Amino acid sequence: MNTKHLTLPSVFLISALALTACADGASGGPGSDEPDAAESGGAASGEPAAVESSVESTSEPAVEPSDRETHEAGGPSPRLAITYDGGVSVLDGATLEVLSQDEAEGFVRVNPAGDGRHFFLTEGESFRLIDGGTWGEPHGDHDHFYTTDPHVSDITVDGPAPGHVVSHDGIGTLFFDGNGEIHSYDLADLDVESPLETEVAETEEAHHGVAVVFPDGGRFETLGNEDERNGARVLDAEGEEIVSSEECPGVHGEAAGSDGMLAVGCEDGVLTFDGAEFTKIQADEEYARIGNLFPAEDSPIFLGDYNLDEEGEEPMTEVALVDTASGEISTVDVEAPYNFRSLARGPQGEALVLAEDGVLHVIDPETGEHTDQLEIMQEWTEPEEWQEPRPAIRVVDDIAYVTEPDAQTLHMVDLGSMEIINSAELDFTPNEIAAVDGRTAEGAEDHEGEHAAEEDEEVDDAEVDEEADHEDHDH
Repeated sequence: MNTKHLTLPSVFLISALALTACADGASGGPGSDEPDAAESGGAASGEPAAVESSVESTSEPAVEPSDRETHEAGGPSPRLAITYDGGVSVLDGATLEVLSQDEAEGFVRVNPAGDGRHFFLTEGESFRLIDGGTWGEPHGDHDHFYTTDPHVSDITVDGPAPGHVVSHDGIGTLFFDGNGEIHSYDLADLDVESPLETEVAETEEAHHGVAVVFPDGGRFETLGNEDERNGARVLDAEGEEIVSSEECPGVHGEAAGSDGMLAVGCEDGVLTFDGAEFTKIQADEEYARIGNLFPAEDSPIFLGDYNLDEEGEEPMTEVALVDTASGEISTVDVEAPYNFRSLARGPQGEALVLAEDGVLHVIDPETGEHTDQLEIMQEWTEPEEWQEPRPAIRVVDDIAYVTEPDAQTLHMVDLGSMEIINSAELDFTPNEIAAVDGRTAEGAEDHEGEHAAEEDEEVDDAEVDEEADHEDHDH
């Protein structure tokens, strides 16, 4: 096992030291990675309507959100949210220090909210907003970056069987499997100090699905009911169907590719939407379920899981490389079992597979060749129930975060040098992991925030008072 402790890449080291230099920012986006869940209930389609999320108090916070101290950082400062039995923790992405631990009832899940700062905790029959405590603010031709203490808020969006969380083009979408409700929100509106207003629409029937709301008010949504799922459709802002396809049995997951392409997995391939029409990319096998897709920036190729056993008894060992440019699906045998939390993309678009042999496999998506590998942990076996902890991987820039539940450990892997550069023992067994990078996501920079506003005021004052010095302002 190749391990080097406490050696951090420069971008993370700069953030950890909280320097006050200015740095440019970029945006990123999440993919979807949930397995199937039970569908229940029913709903009729309707026009979008504005609602305000409920605010439910579970316990008095030790510090009010507005009382938290703010620190300026020298660059983006990633934060990680990790769930465990009975709670959720937020960690510093550079040092792996546990910054907060909060109790939560029942089985909980976590997803990035889409703005580079917040998470949504799936808890019972609600999505609960978490402030990861890291963000960037535009300031002229560059960004300034800040951190504060994480905060699990009392702001929730409620509904039966909360499922997928996705975001595109400045809009986030929450999907409730139990009634088919689609709640959308502006990324710029996420704030743990203010109630969250969402626009609400509904699918024709309730099902385990996913939706994407467009800036013009239209939306992409999956088709199905409690018995089966079979495709997707696109509607305009008035709720009128524009185009649809029922060529996707068992539709699941969602990912956005290059040029705004949307893709969902099927039990016999992948269905894509290019902004005008649907295209089915057929798998060679009669049954070849691709339930989760992982995109990479500027790449037409999606990485997907590839399940050839309809009964779900045989483990997956092959991964799918879905080339949307050629309309072909190729497969690569990892020669070790893996599961739905095993896949990610690297900084150069490389396909990453964390398999049960304890090895992180690196695959060239263009050629399908194995280009590198790193032993991270001992061999392990996927648990029978999907809710039970198993190793998981998330990537921010050139760093992969890998959980090892059996050892209650979190590993930090430099994908450039392919070595473990830090490992942290946890006092809980990690289950799900999500990451935010502290950069302002596209569409979430509609207003610069209070710190940037303060800076602008001070700059204006400096123009009036020649003795004022811009370097002296506070954040």
